[in-house]
Amino acid sequence: MYSTVEQSSPTSPWEELSLQSSPSAGQLDNIKTHLDLLLLALESLSGIGSKEILQAVAYFKLEHLIGDRVALWRLRQSNPERKSSGGRKKLDVEEARALVLVICHLAHQEQELVRRGIMLLEQMTAQEQDPCRVALLGDYVDTFSNTYLERRGNDEDLTPDALRDLSFKLLIDLLFYSAVNGHRRLWLALFDRTQG
Repeated sequence: MYSTVEQSSPTSPWEELSLQSSPSAGQLDNIKTHLDLLLLALESLSGIGSKEILQAVAYFKLEHLIGDRVALWRLRQSNPERKSSGGRKKLDVEEARALVLVICHLAHQEQELVRRGIMLLEQMTAQEQDPCRVALLGDYVDTFSNTYLERRGNDEDLTPDALRDLSFKLLIDLLFYSAVNGHRRLWLALFDRTQG
């Protein structure tokens, strides 16, 4: 009673991240900035580092794209908003695909923590209290803000409130990307964000 579509072999996550046309240089800049922010949010929330990121790379057998800590560092430095220019390289579509899979895999592994953070955020907001008074959220926002400023320099437009709001938006995004089909959601969102 199954259709032919259901009987066909499942598509790999890598194959699900395809494009009909190549993104522009401006789109790639926006994509790498957003991917770096999502990694920063994950790092700030859960304490993951390059070891866990490279384990996720190995899980997907993508070492040919991100082979070691130096390659990962150079890839993260490709974010045009980072203040350091040393080691910068251009992000290509294949590397973006790899980072999408890695971010969603790690978000899925940390899904319980992400959910707890969202639940606390909703509770504190409903009670009209500062979410940062809760240890988990306060530590997350502090780590995110300090690391953001350390890596990107002091942007006068980014007030502490703006950084807090950005960190909470990314936390909510991570919840969506931690789902089983999160990689497809993130891939589509990246290109929706860069249109126009």
